[in-house]
Amino acid sequence: MQTLLDKVWDLHTVRQLPTGQTQLFIGLHLIHEVTTPQAFAMLRERGVTPAFPERIFGTMDHIIPTSSLRRPAADPVAEEMIATLEANCRAHHIPLYGLGDDHQGIVHVIGPELGLTQPGMTIACGDSHTSTHGAFGALAFGIGTSQVRDVLASQCLAMDKPKLRRVRFAGHPAAGVTAKDLALAMIRQLGVNGGVGFAYEYVGDAIDAMTMDERMTLCNLSIEGGARMGYVNPDDTTFAYLRGRAHVPSGDAWERAVAWWRGMASDAGSRADDEQVIDVEAIGPVVTWGTNPGQSVAVDEPIPDPSLLAAGERDAAVEALQFMGFSAGESVQGRKVDVAFIGSCTNARLSDLRAAADVVRGQRVARHVRGLVVPGSREVQRAAEREGLHDVFLAAGFEWREPGCSLCLGMNDDKLAGAQTCASSSNRNFRGRQGSPTGRTLLMSPAMVAAAAIAGAVVDVRRAVPQGASVQ
Repeated sequence: MQTLLDKVWDLHTVRQLPTGQTQLFIGLHLIHEVTTPQAFAMLRERGVTPAFPERIFGTMDHIIPTSSLRRPAADPVAEEMIATLEANCRAHHIPLYGLGDDHQGIVHVIGPELGLTQPGMTIACGDSHTSTHGAFGALAFGIGTSQVRDVLASQCLAMDKPKLRRVRFAGHPAAGVTAKDLALAMIRQLGVNGGVGFAYEYVGDAIDAMTMDERMTLCNLSIEGGARMGYVNPDDTTFAYLRGRAHVPSGDAWERAVAWWRGMASDAGSRADDEQVIDVEAIGPVVTWGTNPGQSVAVDEPIPDPSLLAAGERDAAVEALQFMGFSAGESVQGRKVDVAFIGSCTNARLSDLRAAADVVRGQRVARHVRGLVVPGSREVQRAAEREGLHDVFLAAGFEWREPGCSLCLGMNDDKLAGAQTCASSSNRNFRGRQGSPTGRTLLMSPAMVAAAAIAGAVVDVRRAVPQGASVQ
């Protein structure tokens, strides 16, 4: 009996190295403008060219402006990185979804949209949240710049096989509780370092019932719990999402692909190295109060007393409370927010925008709040505009932006100023993450961000949504 981890790892093993590591073949390499310039430069220094350019796909997302597509970009560093990626992809015949391209967007949004992401693959990208693609039954992980170089040069990586933890989500979520809430609750329960050395396999009734967008949100946050990767076994939901996408087999080849993908799922009775259970029915909408994704509470739950936490968490909790301006026993509800950000590779898909639009429809953003909605891709942007979602957001006082990573990270024009507090649908609340060393980030679901934007403060979306609206 084998797990998906075993099957995919074995299929992609080139050889065992003297170090004990595996030389692992990478089926798909996704690249963007920030982590590739140095890697390509290192190849040129050695007179090496990419070994499998047909397995490499590029996009622009991290450093690009979301306010305008004009070239050159106002930031000279951004323009240089954009131009460098264009030149490298052109020189090596690597497909690039650049600014203005119909398929440009956040790398972890466009991969699935285009059908590049498929079950049974190994997928690498110079970005931490590559674990997103595990939602399709792939082994997907982020890599550093030197590893980007190695994959470009050889399409292989030297890696240690992780252990497997099976995380069972038992029960079904209550109304107003999203995949983002389940992921944050898991990280709080298992710890931000709890997954070190593990891959996470997500199972259970709640997982079976999730859409692919929801599974991507969950897998996206695997890295925030310390896991090397996280995945969901491929099933009919997976196949329905993939059917008809640009890079997916069609005709008779489609049926053969589905049969093979189905066989990649973990065998019944296969054993993991560890198993954990998450009680889904005990989870409410979650908000972070600290400076890592594990420092969170349900929106109607008091912030914990650091003295009651595990010894290794106390000092970090005290520092986080001081930085964030919270106190033990306080509620996150009522915390004033200055910025509301709906976007990122975690929560910028069409279903996320629909859920947020349901909350804001017919209402206005609080006067002191700046609201930004940043679609995850051109495809998401076009689909949202066809549905009139952009009109809903604009009428409410949000800014409707071009696709990109935007305010998720302080690497482009979208940044917090001073000690602003941001209600964010992104994935990290580290100090300085959103561009200001004193800025404060509260992670939550898109619907919760929308509700906070309208109220001007953190509120419980289950009580803030107008009668008749839905929260997905």
